[in-house]
Amino acid sequence: MREQMKVLLVAAEAYPFAKVGGLADVAGSLPKPLYDRGVDIRVMIPLYDKIDREKFGIEYCGVDFDIEMGDEVVKGQLLAAKFPDSEIPIYFIECKKYFGRPGIYTDPETGEAYPDDGERFVFFSKAIIEGIHALGWTPDVFHANDYQTGLVPALIKIKYPDAQIGFLYSIHNLAYQGRFEFEILDIIGIGKELAYPMAPFEFFNKVNFMKVGISFADIVNTVSPTYAKEIQTTEEYGYGLEGVLRSVSDRLFGVINGIDSSVWNPESDKNIPYNYNADDLSGKRMCKAALLKEVGLPSDALDIPLIAMISRLADQKGFDILLPVMEDILKDKVMFLLLGTGNKKYEAAFEKLALKYPKKLAAVIDFKGPLAHRIEAGADMFLMPSRYEPCGLNQMYSMAYGTVPVVRKTGGLADTVKPANLEKDTGNGFVFEEYSGKALLGAVRRAVEAFKDGRAWRKLQGRCMSEDFTWGASADKYIELYRQALALRRYGI
Repeated sequence: MREQMKVLLVAAEAYPFAKVGGLADVAGSLPKPLYDRGVDIRVMIPLYDKIDREKFGIEYCGVDFDIEMGDEVVKGQLLAAKFPDSEIPIYFIECKKYFGRPGIYTDPETGEAYPDDGERFVFFSKAIIEGIHALGWTPDVFHANDYQTGLVPALIKIKYPDAQIGFLYSIHNLAYQGRFEFEILDIIGIGKELAYPMAPFEFFNKVNFMKVGISFADIVNTVSPTYAKEIQTTEEYGYGLEGVLRSVSDRLFGVINGIDSSVWNPESDKNIPYNYNADDLSGKRMCKAALLKEVGLPSDALDIPLIAMISRLADQKGFDILLPVMEDILKDKVMFLLLGTGNKKYEAAFEKLALKYPKKLAAVIDFKGPLAHRIEAGADMFLMPSRYEPCGLNQMYSMAYGTVPVVRKTGGLADTVKPANLEKDTGNGFVFEEYSGKALLGAVRRAVEAFKDGRAWRKLQGRCMSEDFTWGASADKYIELYRQALALRRYGI
């Protein structure tokens, strides 16, 4: 049955136009299967300076608007394009004052968040509403994402209380909540009387955009079932919002992210030197040889397991427990490859290790998208020792490429990676639970030992590659959440 509902997905980033993290992958990949199911899905993001207008055919819509920002009026424009190789519209909010900068969330020169981030995303939220008015197209459901669009449900419900529009609010990473001083209320245009203690616009004497989104949405979801449970438990996972999340537990759901098989597929990936599939893994071995040569590791060491990480270098990603045991890992017959940037302490530590162990460890302190594909294709194992992981995508990319994940049991990693039993031919990876270097080291060594049994390892790779993590099933679940949000708004059920 084809859906007829109209949905506007609003987010701060969407692949391939602007990408920092997993939110961009969701905003860029989910619309395609929704469109295929008949949903009139459209997307709206800011027009950052780094977005290539000519490449993507972005054109001015003839729409200008003035946004009240406290005592100031700020001008903006609406532009539009379509997702590559599709008919799905994407709209862009242009404002040189707020988005005409080199970075998306952070200033490249300082590495810090822009000090006016609150203002930037207040403007974006208000401009979204002006944009749809100008288009003459009213969605049945707004799908808002993360703190940058947390104000959208509130602004519409307060200004248009009778609007028959449902609101789904998706939390991709609860750690980034958008907390700002009360002065932001003047910019929003909300009176301080709505920011009394415990109110949606108050959070420990500040305004928390994510709390606002959770409070005003009809349905809330996170990006994995386990993470949806974890964030209601303790401050470690809930970051202070655990009580707010428990208060909406009857309308809080977890939907695992999918992967775009048109982008992440070893049979057709143009970023890797040799294509392959589960029936013939010879191309993967050749990819490994090419990757080792590219990063400066011994290219003839094909029978030594290559462990890879592609990650932001941060405590959340497990680097605080990984770094103390890295030399223990390197004592074994392994090679290690890291791609990523982040905490300068970890960048320096891995650069130092690469100098000390040039034939065992390579560190590419950068982010290179095509290289990420070649790492997924050429590595034998993929390590994700996260403290917490709302969903995670790299473990799914890895399995699609026959690269076996080694992960901590948390969030989406717990939902997608099951402990391997080579004797019973079950499971698809190696899992540890305790957040410690000892537990991490144990899981890595179990994987390295399993790698020695070539026949069993190939079966394990086959099980990984047979997993279906494409967006189809997740899109069906999102459609159901849209239905629920709309029913709650229109009929109170």
